[in-house]
Amino acid sequence: MLPGPLAGLEVASADASFRRYFRARTADASYIVMDAPPEHEDCRPYLHIARLFHAAGANTPEILADNLAEGFLLLTDFGSTTYLMALNDATADRLYRDANAALVKIQAAGRPGELPDYDEALLRRELMLFPDWYVARHLGVELTDRQKAVMEAAFAAILANNLAQPRVYVHRDWHSRNLMVTGQDNPGVLDFQDAVYGPITYDLVSIYKDAYIGWDEERVLDWLIRYWQDARAAGLPVRADFADFYRDFEWMGVQRHIKVLGIFARLCHRDGKAGYLNDMPRVMHYLRRACERYGELRPFLGLLDAVEGKAAEVGYTF
Repeated sequence: MLPGPLAGLEVASADASFRRYFRARTADASYIVMDAPPEHEDCRPYLHIARLFHAAGANTPEILADNLAEGFLLLTDFGSTTYLMALNDATADRLYRDANAALVKIQAAGRPGELPDYDEALLRRELMLFPDWYVARHLGVELTDRQKAVMEAAFAAILANNLAQPRVYVHRDWHSRNLMVTGQDNPGVLDFQDAVYGPITYDLVSIYKDAYIGWDEERVLDWLIRYWQDARAAGLPVRADFADFYRDFEWMGVQRHIKVLGIFARLCHRDGKAGYLNDMPRVMHYLRRACERYGELRPFLGLLDAVEGKAAEVGYTF
Protein backbone atom coordinates (compact mmCIF):
# COMPACT_ATOMS: atom_id res chain seq x y z
CA MET A 1 0.00 0.00 0.00
CA LEU A 2 1.31 3.45 -0.89
CA PRO A 3 1.87 5.96 1.95
CA GLY A 4 -0.53 8.36 0.26
CA PRO A 5 -3.07 8.63 -2.58
CA LEU A 6 -1.78 7.63 -6.01
CA ALA A 7 -1.11 10.73 -8.11
CA GLY A 8 0.43 9.06 -11.15
CA LEU A 9 1.70 5.75 -12.52
CA GLU A 10 4.17 5.23 -15.37
CA VAL A 11 6.41 2.51 -16.73
CA ALA A 12 9.85 2.78 -15.11
CA SER A 13 11.62 -0.03 -16.97
CA ALA A 14 11.46 -3.61 -18.15
CA ASP A 15 14.34 -6.05 -18.13
CA ALA A 16 15.33 -9.24 -19.92
CA SER A 17 13.03 -11.34 -17.73
CA PHE A 18 9.27 -11.27 -17.14
CA ARG A 19 9.64 -8.58 -14.46
CA ARG A 20 8.23 -5.09 -15.06
CA TYR A 21 8.77 -1.94 -13.04
CA PHE A 22 6.40 0.99 -12.56
CA ARG A 23 6.97 4.37 -10.94
CA ALA A 24 4.07 5.23 -8.63
CA ARG A 25 3.83 8.85 -7.54
CA THR A 26 2.11 10.40 -4.57
CA ALA A 27 1.97 14.08 -3.74
CA ASP A 28 5.18 13.83 -1.72
CA ALA A 29 7.35 11.09 -3.25
CA SER A 30 7.74 8.38 -5.85
CA TYR A 31 8.06 4.64 -5.42
CA ILE A 32 8.85 1.64 -7.57
CA VAL A 33 6.36 -1.19 -7.99
CA MET A 34 7.88 -4.46 -9.17
CA ASP A 35 5.50 -6.74 -11.05
CA ALA A 36 6.97 -10.25 -11.15
CA PRO A 37 4.34 -12.82 -12.27
CA PRO A 38 4.61 -15.74 -9.82
CA GLU A 39 4.25 -18.30 -12.60
CA HIS A 40 7.49 -16.97 -14.12
CA GLU A 41 9.37 -15.25 -11.30
CA ASP A 42 10.05 -15.92 -7.61
CA CYS A 43 10.45 -12.76 -5.52
CA ARG A 44 11.91 -14.56 -2.50
CA PRO A 45 15.52 -14.54 -3.76
CA TYR A 46 15.18 -10.80 -4.41
CA LEU A 47 14.06 -10.17 -0.84
CA HIS A 48 16.82 -12.34 0.63
CA ILE A 49 19.62 -10.84 -1.46
CA ALA A 50 18.41 -7.27 -0.97
CA ARG A 51 18.73 -7.71 2.77
CA LEU A 52 22.03 -9.56 2.45
CA PHE A 53 23.65 -6.88 0.27
CA HIS A 54 22.17 -4.05 2.34
CA ALA A 55 23.69 -5.56 5.48
CA ALA A 56 27.03 -5.61 3.66
CA GLY A 57 26.78 -1.85 3.09
CA ALA A 58 25.45 -1.71 -0.47
CA ASN A 59 22.70 0.74 -1.39
CA THR A 60 19.84 -1.57 -2.36
CA PRO A 61 16.18 -0.47 -2.55
CA GLU A 62 14.29 -0.58 0.70
CA ILE A 63 11.43 -3.06 0.57
CA LEU A 64 8.37 -1.16 1.82
CA ALA A 65 5.72 -3.83 1.20
CA ASP A 66 5.37 -7.19 -0.51
CA ASN A 67 2.64 -9.39 -1.93
CA LEU A 68 4.45 -12.58 -2.85
CA ALA A 69 1.26 -14.45 -3.75
CA GLU A 70 0.63 -12.06 -6.65
CA GLY A 71 4.26 -11.12 -7.30
CA PHE A 72 4.31 -7.46 -6.28
CA LEU A 73 6.93 -5.51 -4.32
CA LEU A 74 6.86 -1.85 -3.31
CA LEU A 75 10.36 -0.36 -3.28
CA THR A 76 12.07 2.95 -2.71
CA ASP A 77 12.90 4.83 -5.90
CA PHE A 78 16.50 5.58 -6.93
CA GLY A 79 15.32 7.87 -9.73
CA SER A 80 15.84 7.34 -13.43
CA THR A 81 19.55 8.07 -14.04
CA THR A 82 21.48 4.90 -14.73
CA TYR A 83 25.25 4.70 -14.92
CA LEU A 84 24.85 4.21 -18.65
CA MET A 85 23.14 7.59 -18.95
CA ALA A 86 25.69 9.38 -16.78
CA LEU A 87 28.98 7.84 -17.87
CA ASN A 88 31.30 9.99 -19.95
CA ASP A 89 34.98 10.91 -19.97
CA ALA A 90 34.50 13.43 -17.18
CA THR A 91 32.34 11.28 -14.84
CA ALA A 92 33.74 7.79 -15.38
CA ASP A 93 36.55 7.85 -12.81
CA ARG A 94 34.23 8.98 -10.01
CA LEU A 95 31.36 6.66 -10.90
CA TYR A 96 33.57 3.61 -11.26
CA ARG A 97 35.38 4.44 -8.02
CA ASP A 98 32.02 4.37 -6.25
CA ALA A 99 31.06 1.12 -7.98
CA ASN A 100 34.35 -0.49 -6.94
CA ALA A 101 33.80 0.56 -3.32
CA ALA A 102 30.29 -0.92 -3.27
CA LEU A 103 31.44 -4.13 -4.90
CA VAL A 104 34.26 -4.60 -2.38
CA LYS A 105 31.70 -4.29 0.44
CA ILE A 106 29.48 -6.95 -1.12
CA GLN A 107 32.40 -9.29 -1.79
CA ALA A 108 33.87 -8.83 1.68
CA ALA A 109 30.60 -10.08 3.19
CA GLY A 110 30.64 -13.25 1.10
CA ARG A 111 30.45 -16.64 2.72
CA PRO A 112 29.57 -20.09 1.37
CA GLY A 113 26.12 -21.57 1.82
CA GLU A 114 24.17 -18.29 1.77
CA LEU A 115 23.69 -18.03 -2.01
CA PRO A 116 23.61 -20.69 -4.74
CA ASP A 117 27.03 -21.85 -5.92
CA TYR A 118 28.23 -20.64 -9.29
CA ASP A 119 29.32 -24.18 -9.94
CA GLU A 120 30.47 -26.07 -13.01
CA ALA A 121 26.96 -27.13 -13.96
CA LEU A 122 25.67 -23.55 -14.02
CA LEU A 123 28.73 -22.14 -15.78
CA ARG A 124 28.47 -24.84 -18.43
CA ARG A 125 24.74 -24.32 -18.95
CA GLU A 126 25.51 -20.70 -19.65
CA LEU A 127 28.22 -21.60 -22.16
CA MET A 128 25.87 -23.94 -23.99
CA LEU A 129 23.62 -21.00 -24.83
CA PHE A 130 26.26 -20.13 -27.43
CA PRO A 131 25.99 -23.21 -29.67
CA ASP A 132 22.26 -23.56 -29.13
CA TRP A 133 21.15 -19.96 -29.64
CA TYR A 134 23.96 -17.96 -31.22
CA VAL A 135 25.45 -20.51 -33.61
CA ALA A 136 22.46 -22.71 -34.47
CA ARG A 137 19.53 -20.32 -34.17
CA HIS A 138 21.04 -16.90 -34.85
CA LEU A 139 23.69 -17.77 -37.42
CA GLY A 140 21.92 -20.83 -38.80
CA VAL A 141 25.13 -22.88 -38.72
CA GLU A 142 25.49 -26.54 -37.78
CA LEU A 143 28.83 -27.34 -36.16
CA THR A 144 30.89 -30.21 -37.53
CA ASP A 145 32.20 -32.90 -35.19
CA ARG A 146 35.66 -31.32 -35.35
CA GLN A 147 34.26 -27.88 -34.51
CA LYS A 148 32.34 -29.35 -31.59
CA ALA A 149 35.58 -30.87 -30.30
CA VAL A 150 37.33 -27.49 -30.55
CA MET A 151 34.47 -25.85 -28.69
CA GLU A 152 34.46 -28.48 -25.94
CA ALA A 153 38.22 -28.18 -25.43
CA ALA A 154 37.89 -24.40 -25.09
CA PHE A 155 34.97 -24.73 -22.69
CA ALA A 156 36.94 -27.18 -20.52
CA ALA A 157 39.89 -24.76 -20.30
CA ILE A 158 37.61 -21.81 -19.53
CA LEU A 159 35.77 -23.69 -16.79
CA ALA A 160 39.03 -24.90 -15.23
CA ASN A 161 40.14 -21.31 -14.81
CA ASN A 162 36.77 -20.03 -13.60
CA LEU A 163 36.39 -22.75 -10.98
CA ALA A 164 39.93 -22.22 -9.65
CA GLN A 165 39.32 -18.54 -8.86
CA PRO A 166 38.71 -17.31 -5.30
CA ARG A 167 35.00 -17.15 -4.48
CA VAL A 168 32.82 -14.32 -3.16
CA TYR A 169 29.27 -13.04 -3.55
CA VAL A 170 28.60 -12.36 -7.24
CA HIS A 171 25.88 -9.89 -8.25
CA ARG A 172 25.99 -11.43 -11.76
CA ASP A 173 24.78 -8.35 -13.68
CA TRP A 174 26.97 -5.61 -12.21
CA HIS A 175 26.87 -3.26 -15.21
CA SER A 176 25.86 0.22 -16.33
CA ARG A 177 22.14 -0.49 -16.70
CA ASN A 178 21.77 -1.90 -13.19
CA LEU A 179 23.68 0.75 -11.23
CA MET A 180 21.82 3.98 -10.53
CA VAL A 181 23.36 7.37 -9.88
CA THR A 182 22.26 8.50 -6.43
CA GLY A 183 22.95 11.68 -4.47
CA GLN A 184 24.03 9.74 -1.41
CA ASP A 185 25.67 6.32 -1.05
CA ASN A 186 26.23 6.02 -4.79
CA PRO A 187 25.48 3.75 -6.60
CA GLY A 188 21.99 2.41 -6.14
CA VAL A 189 22.17 -1.32 -6.85
CA LEU A 190 19.43 -3.11 -8.83
CA ASP A 191 18.69 -6.47 -10.48
CA PHE A 192 20.56 -8.65 -8.01
CA GLN A 193 18.03 -11.48 -7.67
CA ASP A 194 20.26 -13.95 -9.56
CA ALA A 195 23.26 -13.44 -7.26
CA VAL A 196 25.47 -16.43 -6.54
CA TYR A 197 28.66 -17.43 -4.72
CA GLY A 198 31.39 -17.68 -7.31
CA PRO A 199 34.49 -16.31 -9.07
CA ILE A 200 35.77 -13.00 -7.74
CA THR A 201 36.40 -11.45 -11.16
CA TYR A 202 32.92 -12.03 -12.60
CA ASP A 203 31.31 -8.72 -11.60
CA LEU A 204 34.41 -6.84 -12.72
CA VAL A 205 33.98 -8.31 -16.18
CA SER A 206 30.33 -7.25 -16.17
CA ILE A 207 31.17 -3.60 -15.54
CA TYR A 208 34.53 -3.15 -17.27
CA LYS A 209 33.72 -5.26 -20.32
CA ASP A 210 30.18 -3.94 -20.33
CA ALA A 211 27.95 -5.01 -23.23
CA TYR A 212 26.41 -1.53 -23.35
CA ILE A 213 29.42 0.81 -23.18
CA GLY A 214 33.10 0.40 -24.02
CA TRP A 215 36.33 2.06 -22.91
CA ASP A 216 39.97 2.08 -23.97
CA GLU A 217 41.83 -0.86 -22.49
CA GLU A 218 44.36 1.43 -20.81
CA ARG A 219 41.61 3.11 -18.83
CA VAL A 220 40.02 -0.21 -17.90
CA LEU A 221 43.40 -1.40 -16.69
CA ASP A 222 43.66 1.61 -14.40
CA TRP A 223 40.22 0.96 -12.89
CA LEU A 224 41.09 -2.70 -12.39
CA ILE A 225 44.35 -1.87 -10.65
CA ARG A 226 42.52 0.48 -8.32
CA TYR A 227 39.95 -2.24 -7.54
CA TRP A 228 42.73 -4.79 -6.96
CA GLN A 229 44.50 -2.46 -4.52
CA ASP A 230 41.27 -1.75 -2.64
CA ALA A 231 40.35 -5.44 -2.56
CA ARG A 232 43.73 -6.39 -1.12
CA ALA A 233 43.41 -3.68 1.51
CA ALA A 234 39.99 -5.10 2.45
CA GLY A 235 41.42 -8.60 2.82
CA LEU A 236 39.65 -10.05 -0.21
CA PRO A 237 41.19 -13.19 -1.74
CA VAL A 238 42.45 -11.62 -4.97
CA ARG A 239 45.61 -13.01 -6.55
CA ALA A 240 48.78 -11.58 -4.99
CA ASP A 241 50.24 -10.85 -8.43
CA PHE A 242 48.21 -8.43 -10.56
CA ALA A 243 49.19 -10.26 -13.76
CA ASP A 244 47.57 -13.44 -12.41
CA PHE A 245 44.51 -11.46 -11.37
CA TYR A 246 44.25 -9.88 -14.81
CA ARG A 247 44.49 -13.29 -16.50
CA ASP A 248 41.59 -14.50 -14.33
CA PHE A 249 39.64 -11.39 -15.33
CA GLU A 250 40.25 -12.11 -19.02
CA TRP A 251 39.27 -15.78 -18.80
CA MET A 252 36.18 -15.01 -16.76
CA GLY A 253 35.32 -12.51 -19.45
CA VAL A 254 35.52 -15.18 -22.13
CA GLN A 255 32.92 -17.24 -20.26
CA ARG A 256 30.62 -14.25 -19.85
CA HIS A 257 30.95 -13.05 -23.45
CA ILE A 258 30.19 -16.50 -24.84
CA LYS A 259 27.15 -16.68 -22.58
CA VAL A 260 25.95 -13.16 -23.43
CA LEU A 261 26.07 -13.83 -27.17
CA GLY A 262 23.77 -16.78 -26.54
CA ILE A 263 21.49 -14.79 -24.25
CA PHE A 264 21.16 -11.88 -26.68
CA ALA A 265 20.34 -14.30 -29.50
CA ARG A 266 17.72 -15.98 -27.32
CA LEU A 267 16.20 -12.65 -26.30
CA CYS A 268 15.83 -11.81 -29.97
CA HIS A 269 14.56 -15.07 -31.41
CA ARG A 270 12.55 -16.44 -28.49
CA ASP A 271 11.39 -13.28 -26.74
CA GLY A 272 11.15 -10.82 -29.62
CA LYS A 273 13.65 -8.37 -28.08
CA ALA A 274 15.72 -7.62 -31.17
CA GLY A 275 17.33 -4.51 -29.67
CA TYR A 276 19.94 -6.66 -27.95
CA LEU A 277 21.42 -7.54 -31.35
CA ASN A 278 22.82 -4.00 -31.50
CA ASP A 279 25.13 -4.82 -28.60
CA MET A 280 26.46 -8.08 -30.01
CA PRO A 281 29.39 -6.54 -31.94
CA ARG A 282 30.87 -5.05 -28.76
CA VAL A 283 30.58 -8.37 -26.94
CA MET A 284 32.14 -10.20 -29.87
CA HIS A 285 35.01 -7.68 -29.88
CA TYR A 286 35.73 -8.39 -26.21
CA LEU A 287 35.65 -12.12 -26.88
CA ARG A 288 37.95 -11.97 -29.87
CA ARG A 289 40.48 -9.73 -28.15
CA ALA A 290 40.80 -12.14 -25.24
CA CYS A 291 41.06 -15.19 -27.49
CA GLU A 292 43.85 -13.49 -29.45
CA ARG A 293 45.93 -13.08 -26.28
CA TYR A 294 45.95 -16.68 -25.03
CA GLY A 295 47.26 -19.59 -27.07
CA GLU A 296 44.83 -22.05 -25.53
CA LEU A 297 41.93 -20.00 -26.90
CA ARG A 298 43.16 -19.41 -30.43
CA PRO A 299 41.51 -22.57 -31.79
CA PHE A 300 38.22 -21.19 -30.48
CA LEU A 301 38.98 -17.93 -32.28
CA GLY A 302 39.34 -19.98 -35.44
CA LEU A 303 35.95 -21.53 -34.73
CA LEU A 304 34.42 -18.04 -34.48
CA ASP A 305 35.95 -17.16 -37.85
CA ALA A 306 34.57 -20.35 -39.36
CA VAL A 307 30.99 -20.05 -38.15
CA GLU A 308 30.74 -16.36 -39.04
CA GLY A 309 32.21 -17.06 -42.47
CA LYS A 310 29.71 -19.84 -43.04
CA ALA A 311 26.91 -17.51 -41.99
CA ALA A 312 28.10 -14.94 -44.53
CA GLU A 313 28.03 -17.57 -47.27
CA VAL A 314 24.32 -18.13 -46.72
CA GLY A 315 23.54 -14.44 -46.74
CA TYR A 316 23.79 -13.53 -43.03
CA THR A 317 25.30 -10.12 -42.25
CA PHE A 318 26.54 -9.51 -38.70
